This record gives sequence, C-alpha cells and structure tokens, in this order.
Amino acid sequence: MRFSMEGESLGILGASGCGKSMTLKAVAGIVTPDRGKIRTEKAVFYDGAARINMAPQKRKVGYLFQNYALFPNMTVEDNIAAGIREKKAEKYKKVKTLLEQFQLNGLEKQYPHKLSGGQQQRVALARILASEPDILLLDEPFSAMDSYLKEELQLELKEQLKHFHGCTIIVSHDRDEIYKLCDRTMIMDNGVNLICEETKELFDQPRHMLAARLTGCKNISRAERRGNNTVYAADWGIELKVHCEIPQKLAYIGIRAHDFLPASPSKSQENLIRVLPGEKTQAPFEWILLFQNADNPQGSMWIKRERGDRQIPEFVQVKPEKILLLEE
Repeated sequence: MRFSMEGESLGILGASGCGKSMTLKAVAGIVTPDRGKIRTEKAVFYDGAARINMAPQKRKVGYLFQNYALFPNMTVEDNIAAGIREKKAEKYKKVKTLLEQFQLNGLEKQYPHKLSGGQQQRVALARILASEPDILLLDEPFSAMDSYLKEELQLELKEQLKHFHGCTIIVSHDRDEIYKLCDRTMIMDNGVNLICEETKELFDQPRHMLAARLTGCKNISRAERRGNNTVYAADWGIELKVHCEIPQKLAYIGIRAHDFLPASPSKSQENLIRVLPGEKTQAPFEWILLFQNADNPQGSMWIKRERGDRQIPEFVQVKPEKILLLEE
C-alpha cells in the first residue's frame, strides 16, 4: 500500500474488517507486520527483509484511540504533561500553551470522568501534540458518540487540526465524517489501497464499484457497453445514455438516489424511466421510494425526495453526467 501526503489529512474508508485500524496500529508500532515495509520521508519504521523494526517511542507518531485512553487518576494538566519529555519548568510552560490552544483553561485540575466527550477529546489531542509528532493517527474518533454530539465535535476537531502541521490519518466507516475532515480519501479493501484521490473528486467520480458503495451510492447495477455513449443496466433492464466515452473495464454503473428527478413523458428526454412504485419509507426530512422500471420490472432502485413533496412520480429521469461508470 502506498500513499503520499504533506501537511494534509488522509481519510481511510472501508468496510469493517478490511484492515483500517490494523494499518494505523502497524504505522504506530503497536502491532508488527508479518512482512513488508513502512517508511516515511524521514525514516524506515519497519522493513521485514532488512529486519528493521523501530521502537514506537522513536517513530514520532501520535495515536488517538477510540476511547481517548486518558489516565483516569491524573488531572488534565498531568495527562497533557505525560506526553512531554522535558524538565519540569519547560514541561508546564508547554502545558500552559496547550491548555490555551485547546480551550481547556479552568479545567487543569479536573479528572477525565468529570469532562464532557469533547473536552476529553481535546485533552487527548493536546497530550498527543505535546510530544511533537510528525504523524497523527485517529482511529474512529467519533464511533462511540451519539449523533447529536458528532457534528459539534467534528467541527472542533477540524479547527484543532489547523494547529498541526504534520500528516493526519483518520480511519472511519462514516463517509460523512471523512468528507468533512479529510483532504484526501483512500478506499481500502482487504488491506489493499484500492483508490486514493482528493476527497471531493472521489465522491463525485468514485470509478470503482466498492468506492461508489462506500461513498453512499445505493443504486448499483451490472452494466455492459452498447455504444460509445450508451450502457445497458442489466439489473434494471434499461439502456442509458452517459456523458462521456465508456471505459473498456466497465463492469457496473451507479446512480445516487437523489439524482433521480421527476419527469414528464417525452420522447426527447434522455434516460426516462417509467416508475413501478414499491416500498415507501419516511425519514424526518425526506422519504425514500423503492421502485422498478415499469417497462421491464426487475431489480430495484432507490429515489430520495424531500418530505414536503408527497407525490410519487409517474416517470423519473437521470442526467447522463450523473451516471457513475464503475470498474470491478
């Protein structure tokens, strides 16, 4: 697996068990790989063939665990100081600076169990940055939090990371989290770097079936080329026009649920589908319709509509440029 970053944040997105957290632990030196090489521009952390395995303390890597791993019997200032190897006077001078930077003034003498989730996260980050790491590793930093807390803490984390000038790697199964926090995103599958690109570009054009699924595309069909700009979606029984030349390795197409738009019947409209309605479910601010192509009922597709628009469309349309062309 290879990726390069300079002062950026990289998100690793993948299904459970694909090796995301194990990758971070191998970089940090918490686990030792069976073989291979882990290196940065500055040092070789591990090289199985050369029998190199640098001690975790020498790697200049900061690891933020899911539960933050604060010392429960130590105050906030002592937790932060634990990451600093300097004389006492210099140590607490740096602690004071970090308390101000992470807005923890007034909490110096508090113990972790007295802090909110956001405060604990700030203390954990301050402790890590106190050791002046080159690389910051965050393993599912919001996995144990209620959804109403995540938004606020994600914004806090994004602001805090502005003070860190090294490389940040965030592991998550939450695509929204990755989209908000990361400059680049890597899709991992069975320990392999499947694709790594700028986050917005990857979400706009995932190019691989797994990448499309992990970035939230609900509608994916096996596909075959029927011309320079035409594909056949085998699972839906539809021919569709696309906006560009079809890649030779085309295996699937994807359509995001919000890209189906209500339409009126017209021979001039491209990619018009007559709707055979199926199950309809309602969320607080939208409803979701499971439907089939009425002219060739097979497979199912999802369409998302705003809650106020209650009418099930007779026809839907998808613009050619919104169809995702995907490899295996």
